[in-house]
Amino acid sequence: MLMMLMCAPTIALGDGHGVNLASLDGWDIVVPDNAISAETYAAEEFRDHYRLASGITLPIVQKTDRVDRHVFIGAGASMRSSEVGFSTDQFKPEELRIVIRDDNIAIAGGRPRGTLYGVYAFLENYLGVRFLTPDHTFVPPVGQGRLIGPVDYSYNPPLMFRYSDEAGPEFDPAFSTRIRFNEHDFGDPYGGRSDVTLMNHTFCEVMPTTKYGKEHPEYYSLIDGKRKSQVEVEWYQTQLCLTNPDVLRIITDDVLQKLRDNPKLKSISVGQNDSLINESNFCQCPKCQAINDREGTTMGSVLAFVNAVADRVAQEFPDVTVGTLAYHQTLQPPRTLRPRPNVLIQLCSIEACVLHPLSDPNCPRNVKFQKVFAAWRGICDRISVWDYNLSFGDIRIPCPRFEVIAPNIRYLVSNHVTGVFMEGVPYHTAALSELRTFVTAKLLWDPKLDADQLVGEFVKLHYGPAAPAIFKYLKLIQDAAGNRHADCFGKAADYGSNESVARAGLEAFAQALRLADDDVIRHRVEKASICAYRAAIEPVWYVEDEAQLSSLDARTISRLKPLVARFFALCEQYEPPKPNVPRFEEDYPQSKARLEKLLNLN
Repeated sequence: MLMMLMCAPTIALGDGHGVNLASLDGWDIVVPDNAISAETYAAEEFRDHYRLASGITLPIVQKTDRVDRHVFIGAGASMRSSEVGFSTDQFKPEELRIVIRDDNIAIAGGRPRGTLYGVYAFLENYLGVRFLTPDHTFVPPVGQGRLIGPVDYSYNPPLMFRYSDEAGPEFDPAFSTRIRFNEHDFGDPYGGRSDVTLMNHTFCEVMPTTKYGKEHPEYYSLIDGKRKSQVEVEWYQTQLCLTNPDVLRIITDDVLQKLRDNPKLKSISVGQNDSLINESNFCQCPKCQAINDREGTTMGSVLAFVNAVADRVAQEFPDVTVGTLAYHQTLQPPRTLRPRPNVLIQLCSIEACVLHPLSDPNCPRNVKFQKVFAAWRGICDRISVWDYNLSFGDIRIPCPRFEVIAPNIRYLVSNHVTGVFMEGVPYHTAALSELRTFVTAKLLWDPKLDADQLVGEFVKLHYGPAAPAIFKYLKLIQDAAGNRHADCFGKAADYGSNESVARAGLEAFAQALRLADDDVIRHRVEKASICAYRAAIEPVWYVEDEAQLSSLDARTISRLKPLVARFFALCEQYEPPKPNVPRFEEDYPQSKARLEKLLNLN
């Protein structure tokens, strides 16, 4: 039996004894009379996972008629008056406490998510449960004896906001909640969402050129003497003219109406459109340009505009946060302007190096980010960070990020950020996305965890007998990266892949398949191998026509042809359709059709 418990720190309670988790037959689960739906769901989650571990189904009750053999879920009257009782009146929304002693267990926390997260902490820390993927939860048997305690464990996560948009949590409310991502409001049983959420690009949604551009070109960026009011790609080819009073009125009215229509919203985005790294699309009209010149940054006109919206929001919704992006041309903070108290800056690390920690003093890209981050910290107390946990060059190429996830999160937490969004990919075939999700989620929840141990846990539990070959592959791609510097737009070679590395990667997965001892493990290995196949076919991936193809060695084409066919077959097999999301990123269907034709794969 594989047992790798990363137990929470325990505090002895003096006199008293602990609890044998293998001997809860005859116990019950007690929920408060006034339990919210997330606390009722927490009790059900405890019951169901304990049953899987022990074979014992504990009844869920609201009343007690004895002093012991209770698992209290939530701070009801019975729990507070018991030997393990405590109050949660002053607890924050995700703060939790677990008390175990004298044949009682109490798990409770702040509302709405504290008790639910407390149950997941208990299951992980004391039962050894691991929420690996939406369809794979590891629940070890409780055995003949599992003595725990007496303990008193309290925890309040350092990040208010934790999120990554990987395929697993993005489309599975139960799994997203179990790994404690809190961006989406999947409904009350799952605890709702954080008061501070992801800030995003919103200008093009509220004021698209298709709606206003023809009659009001003055609403949009003036670039080289021409208004960008008619564009092909709305989200990155134009911005708004942020000194136009009508633009301020329209955006402000939209924000206020959304807040009126959604009383639960405690944060809202007022964000610039996307933009290319080396191409500014911000307004150059005299008024906008004057602000930016004065402030020494394009962020000048953006922050002045956001502050104006935030002032109006504060009048009607004093407890709502208005968030905006510091991104590309707006990364640099202004000289004199300061964010209003109700404004949050979401700082984007898109130009940073993904192969070194953000805190690395020897990485030129990341030193630049450190300086920008420090400058923002000097003028703003409310900062969240949008970090990048993928390669936009191709989501399926291996981008060795595992060694930097932990130091990045610790660096951000040590600088007191409000939250972290690790951008991933909502596609099941993205490179090693399941492992990346597990490691990221665990560290966002508790940055002190050991990243190597997390990787080891996942690989051993998820790939079973094939784990040694998977470890070999992870070491291969990490070593291949060497001391390169690359951003999140790299190609395979930028992250260290070459023909030798690609061959070794395919051999590692071939070995993994030989070691797999059942179809479940084989399917997991096949899905993980997609990134190795994608790296191997890099020489033909960007071939556009017969002329380019003919420039390649015939033996290379012959060797790669079956690998291309296998890559596409695996992608089709392991990328199930998802609601409201294109099945693949924009260029995948075109690449597939082009290569199938050029290589005569049909």
